[in-house]
Amino acid sequence: MKKLVTIGILGLLFVFATQACRNNGTDPQEPGDLEHVPYDPQPYTILKPTFFPNVPVPEDNPMTYDGVQLGRRLFYDPILSADSTMSCASCHLPAGNFTDNKAVSVGIDGIAGKRSSMALLNIAYATNGLFWDGRAASLEAQALMPVEDPVEMHHHWPQLVEQLKEHPGYPALFRKAFGIKNRSEISKELAAKAIAQFERILISSGTSKYDKFAQGDVDVFDDEELDGYLMYFEEAWKYGLNLPDAQCFHCHGGITLTGNNYFNNGLDSVGSLDEFKDFGRFKVTGNPSDKGKFRTPTLRNIALSGPYMHDGRFQTLEQVIDNYARKGFGVSNEDPNLPLMGLNAPNNTLTQDHKKAIVKFLHTLTDTVFINNPDIQNPF
Repeated sequence: MKKLVTIGILGLLFVFATQACRNNGTDPQEPGDLEHVPYDPQPYTILKPTFFPNVPVPEDNPMTYDGVQLGRRLFYDPILSADSTMSCASCHLPAGNFTDNKAVSVGIDGIAGKRSSMALLNIAYATNGLFWDGRAASLEAQALMPVEDPVEMHHHWPQLVEQLKEHPGYPALFRKAFGIKNRSEISKELAAKAIAQFERILISSGTSKYDKFAQGDVDVFDDEELDGYLMYFEEAWKYGLNLPDAQCFHCHGGITLTGNNYFNNGLDSVGSLDEFKDFGRFKVTGNPSDKGKFRTPTLRNIALSGPYMHDGRFQTLEQVIDNYARKGFGVSNEDPNLPLMGLNAPNNTLTQDHKKAIVKFLHTLTDTVFINNPDIQNPF
């Protein structure tokens, strides 16, 4: 009899405990298991220089404080990789202007990719495709791809979503960010939206030496930096100076110093477009003239972003300028501005002093306030 009473009491206690969990919305098997977590979305105002345009934000993914914080955690969390050793930040570190400073990135299986990681500074303004070949149409679409890439994180979204559902902290964070009522609503799409929100706040501070000059502080540049600036933007003629044109701004223009487009910038000598080792943009468009073309990266913080080019073949900015000074190889789809490099110089050739001035100007694009911003650092 005592045994039956004991069993009965334990049974009642279990029922009461189960009911209490359900009443508090904490039973993961019941609808509404997250409703006990407050949902009070607060709009997130993206900090940007006043002279920068408004950051494009899609209507179906408005910026909120909790959305950005969830995205920040996901960006830095190695849970996104199959063996929990690699995060987005493994290839995109703040100190490297959100690159990994490697020629090509290496995934969790020790397999090297064929392209260098791209800088994420001002990536929110990229409106013409993401990745070197532009295969992702949006930040949300881009965030989905590395997780399942067999060379990168080599995970599977269905498994990762289950990990997020079972995680002790993430379900509540998804609730705060997106108002879901049950952890069963966690999805790869919501995870990608959160990561995209975080990436949209990676905006220049507007405090670089170049920005100060562009905003009217003409004394901030020394003579060599000014010469580099005038050659970069082809403005020496305005001041009656005898400096050559470096042709840089044609591909690296606008507020973010990226043309938001794709170019063959004269890296390889090939007999035909079919001989490129990496077809680049062609893999997305199918247009034969896009073979060997790649997205132009931003030059902001370029001194922190090396190695350079889509395959990281150049270690220094000096090597980059020397390459452009060769004026390409005459391949049919090379950018037409390449042969004009050094125009107006003796023999239309850049001198070593010209090259040094251009490199020194490129260093004025360094924005240390951005890379040290506490809001974009690892939250763990």
